[in-house]
Amino acid sequence: MNIYFFIAGILCFLLGIAHSILGEYLIFKNIRNKEKLVPTKETIELKERHVRILWATWHLATVFGWCLGAILIKISILEESQLIDFIVKTIGLTMFLSSLLVLIGTKGKHPGWLVLLAIGIVLIIGT
Repeated sequence: MNIYFFIAGILCFLLGIAHSILGEYLIFKNIRNKEKLVPTKETIELKERHVRILWATWHLATVFGWCLGAILIKISILEESQLIDFIVKTIGLTMFLSSLLVLIGTKGKHPGWLVLLAIGIVLIIGT
């Protein structure tokens, strides 16, 4: 087992969980109708359709993170090969670029860039 890939996979799942829970609490609680799963309250700036797609897109990031986490955990228990190394390096690069994008886009105020950077580092060390 490659412990580095396993750790990176677990970090992807934890990041996804934190992302969804904090998003629901910090962003969507004020624009949610209490009886509905998907927020639909309009704001001055956003119409209901904008609120709904914002909510869906927010949680898509979590789902994609979980998908990457599952792939990494599966890779961690398989025998390494050139294909697996390519996949892991590609995911690592994606995490580094995502980290940079979030760092620049938020001027470092969103802590997600640190976790994305940590995942990228762990993957590169693991390969």
